[in-house]
Amino acid sequence: MTGPATPPATEAAMPATHPLALLVTGLRRPALLIRAARAGLVEYNRNRDLKRLMRLPHPPAPERALDALLTEEAMLEETRKAGDGRYSVARHIEVLIAMMAEVRLLPRPATTGA
Repeated sequence: MTGPATPPATEAAMPATHPLALLVTGLRRPALLIRAARAGLVEYNRNRDLKRLMRLPHPPAPERALDALLTEEAMLEETRKAGDGRYSVARHIEVLIAMMAEVRLLPRPATTGA
């Protein structure tokens, strides 16, 4: 048996974080999608996968990539929720994988010493 769920940390309690990272970590998606995306992180190759996902000759900077990926993921989520037959679970997982990987590449804000 597990203990009670831990409430999410508030922004004030967390160390300084990039605003795009907060958007990604704040997403609430079905657990199966998140587990699949986490499993896919192991095989993620930014040069290969991000170029293909974004249909670009070269992968953009992480901030630019995340901005575009967040927009696409929001559209995929709307399509999923609507039960639209054009929804692609594989594409949704690929976008989530890329988002998770790109968050790791964001510059970390400088923290002040106490």
